[in-house]
Parts: sequence; structure tokens; C-alpha cells
Amino acid sequence: MVAILVFFFTHWFLSLFFHTFFLHRYASHQMYTTGQKREKLFYFLTWFSQGSSYLVPRAYAVMHRMHHAFSDTERDPHSPHFFKDVWGMMLHTRKIYNAFLNNKLTVEKEFTEEYLPVWQKMDRIGDNMLVRIAFGIGYIAFYIYFAPSAWWFLLLPVHFLMGPVQGAIVNWCGHKYGYANFKNGDHSRNSEPWGIFLLGELFQNNHHKDGKSPNFAKRWFEWDPTYTVMKMMHVVGIIKLKPVRVRSNNHGLHQ
Repeated sequence: MVAILVFFFTHWFLSLFFHTFFLHRYASHQMYTTGQKREKLFYFLTWFSQGSSYLVPRAYAVMHRMHHAFSDTERDPHSPHFFKDVWGMMLHTRKIYNAFLNNKLTVEKEFTEEYLPVWQKMDRIGDNMLVRIAFGIGYIAFYIYFAPSAWWFLLLPVHFLMGPVQGAIVNWCGHKYGYANFKNGDHSRNSEPWGIFLLGELFQNNHHKDGKSPNFAKRWFEWDPTYTVMKMMHVVGIIKLKPVRVRSNNHGLHQ
């Protein structure tokens, strides 16, 4: 049982970290800069940690930029306010993602003119169905060897779809539940303490207020763990963070 729990939470948090650190804060928003070799290292680790659910950075970034531009409108790729359940939202998101990835969807220039990390060789490997299946077989083999009972196999679908599951939680819960520090003209919300457990990703209201700020926490009781790691990486020279905007004393509440 211990081996299964360690494996599950290691996979969960590694996948989540590179989801928010590389796909979201770098590919989508360029919140920091880094060298080409380090970019490729982060690119590789994103693939390795997401495994069977790998999301191509270029396609993810464009779709996420559309989400910010059209937040909670009918053109939003994944607003929960136009679907009966999270599964419908996930399927719609996947349709748009695949359409752009396969060059069947042309988007406005504003979503592609900012830098997009592209590593075609890595994407050909990561987006290959045989490679995805190989990861899935690896997850299954681990559970066959270590799971104390068949009930634990119910966790396997989360492993198979780790990236989309994490994205669905953030987009569904982050635009339906919680509190708002700012009036952004959408339904974005913050969720504490879940914002911490999702490595800062559920501070959606804060993030939609300032999409370029690498720190998603804005108030004294909010903490963005990913930003803490990014600050340490900045200090040792692995990345170079872009400046964080200075907050007002009243935190800009409901501006």
C-alpha cells in the first residue's frame, strides 16, 4: 500500500509541478526566462512526468492564452459555465486542443506571436500513441506488483489522464467555487487551502487579475508553492524571473 501511495502522489505532484511551472507559467505566459539547454530539460521532464497524458507545450499555451482572452465566454476553450458536467468540458477542451495541434484550427495572431517553446522531436515521441500506451502499461505493471487489492486499480485512470485531470480540476473548480479578491469580469475564484495543494493553480481569480505575475498568491494567508520554488531557482541562476508587480496595501480588492 505504501508503495502505491508514494507512486501516486509522486506522479501527481511531479506532473502538476511541470504542468504549472513549464506549460502554464513558461510556455503560456513567459513569466521567466532560461537558457536553451534548460528549456529542453524542462520540456523533457514535462513529458516524462505527464507520461501517457503528455500535453504538447505549443498547443497547450495557445489554448491557455485563448482562455485568458475569452475567460468564461462562449469562446473560452474550457469555461465550466457552458457545460452540464466536467466531462463535457474536458471533451470540448480536447477537441480544440487536437484541432490546433493538427493544424485544423487557425487562431488569431495574438495567440501565437509571443514566444512558444517548440521541440518537434520531443513532441513526436511524447504525442506518439505507442509511447502513451507504453507508459500506461508501466503504470499497470507497477500496480500489479505492489497493489494489495484490486480496489487500488481504480487510481489507474488518474495516472492515464493525469494532465487533463489536473487541468479539469483547476478550470472547473477555479471558475465555480471559492472567493474573489478582484472583479475581473469573469467567474474566476480562489480556493484555500486547495490553492496550496494544487501548487498555486487554484488561485484563479488572482491569476486572471494579472496573468503575467509569477506569484499567484496576493493576500497574507495565500501561498503559492510553485512561486517559492521558482524564487529559489532564480536565486541559484537556473531561471530568471520577470519582476512581480507591487501590490497596494488593500490588495486591490474588488477593483
